[in-house]
Amino acid sequence: MPEAPSSRDLVGSLEKGLGVLEILAAHPAGLTLTETAERAGLTRAGARRLLLTLVAAGHAVQSGRLFVLSPRLLSLARIWLEGTSLWSFAEPFMREVASEMNESCSAAVLSGHDVVYVARIPGARIMRVSLQVGTRLPAYCTSMGRVLMSGMTQEQLADFLGGATIEPNTPKTITDRREIAQKVRQAAEQGFAMVDEELELGLRSLAVPVHDRQGVVVAAINVSAQSARFSVADMERTILPPLKRAAEKIEDFFAVQ
Repeated sequence: MPEAPSSRDLVGSLEKGLGVLEILAAHPAGLTLTETAERAGLTRAGARRLLLTLVAAGHAVQSGRLFVLSPRLLSLARIWLEGTSLWSFAEPFMREVASEMNESCSAAVLSGHDVVYVARIPGARIMRVSLQVGTRLPAYCTSMGRVLMSGMTQEQLADFLGGATIEPNTPKTITDRREIAQKVRQAAEQGFAMVDEELELGLRSLAVPVHDRQGVVVAAINVSAQSARFSVADMERTILPPLKRAAEKIEDFFAVQ
């Protein structure tokens, strides 16, 4: 493991600026200077300098009192995604699953307390939640999130859930941290996670882990389907086998890197 950098090696202003970027990304309609300062825990003067720097660099624009991220960040994201050969390689296997099931197939990694989509093959069905590469969703109520958490130790999981904001998305969302931890442990034991209408009513999702060559869970792939089309038993019987095969093929690629 690389040594953790000491505080003198870190650039505090850059860290604060990246924090402001994340805050603006979470508010696409824009924020005022005061709102940004409050959310970032900064003084108005400090937030103003960071916002104006982002505007000068082309990463944000100012419209009246509002500051909004600019499309330039999309270009950066596209450049980064084009360089991620793993997921370019994985997409054909995911496409096989999506085609066979006639449902969407996605891949995600953990980032903070969220899952971030790194690849997605859309299905023919329409969901209320709009998903695409770069979409962030809370880990606690998603099948891929629970699979990714299944690689944590008991202490790591307790810390993770303790720091997460947990709230109901639907009447079926599990919000009790002990019950979520139990679901995560179940995912670790059975090798997959099923989430039934916790993110969106009418939507079921099944995910399996993707391991690196050391056996560490580094990603997850899933299939999401309308509950009217697949019961829980149907998903385990028909979707789980091809999804596991796709994960194994992606892991084979990891092994030769």
